[in-house]
Amino acid sequence: QVQLVESGGGLVQAGGSLRLACAVSGRTVSSDTMAWFRQAPGKEREFVAAIRWSGTGTYNLDSVKGRFTISRDNAKNPVYLQMNSLEPEDTAVYYCAAGLTAYYSPNRASNYAYWGQGTQVTVSS
Repeated sequence: QVQLVESGGGLVQAGGSLRLACAVSGRTVSSDTMAWFRQAPGKEREFVAAIRWSGTGTYNLDSVKGRFTISRDNAKNPVYLQMNSLEPEDTAVYYCAAGLTAYYSPNRASNYAYWGQGTQVTVSS
């Protein structure tokens, strides 16, 4: 059984930083594209960033605006999301995703087979 477990969320003031991590069990993900999505109350799940097995990252620039960095370390937790200069608009539940089924569309939530339970990120103004 594949399990993804996110960690690192919490409450932070605007301008602060958080680093999210995603641990995977039950599946080897070293060759997978992995991604982070987020969902704010009353909104649809939104793509944040994805990373290929090679380490190449793809971002939702409208949301991230150069503030977030996705990285991976297949030897430990396979994917991280470093979030800097956080804004209240970043408040959401952040989800880790794996098992991309459409290689050229890593920004679509429906293209991922496996999801974590999410970690809450709250940014106060």
